[in-house]
Amino acid sequence: MVNHGGPALIAALLLLIVPDLTMVIGAGAAGHGKLSPKAVPWYNLAHRPWIPLAVLAGYSAGGLGEWVPVFTAGLGWLAHIALDRAFGYGLRERDGSRRVRAN
Repeated sequence: MVNHGGPALIAALLLLIVPDLTMVIGAGAAGHGKLSPKAVPWYNLAHRPWIPLAVLAGYSAGGLGEWVPVFTAGLGWLAHIALDRAFGYGLRERDGSRRVRAN
């Protein structure tokens, strides 16, 4: 990002934060620790790795042009998902509660 200037850095930092903005949808409608049921599909969509992986693959294959901020945005988004998973924040159930992983 340093080699490609401000737009690449801004794109990565924005997509490091933007996926959690989906929690704002229907804010106040859910209880403590839950998302609004209206927000769940959008939150889960923004926290699936397939979309940023597709962005990275599409950029690498040349199908998304040569503007580096597109690639760094995909990296930032994927980093957000990885950090969420590392800290135990996964996808949500329909009622907005965290999904419990069975061991």
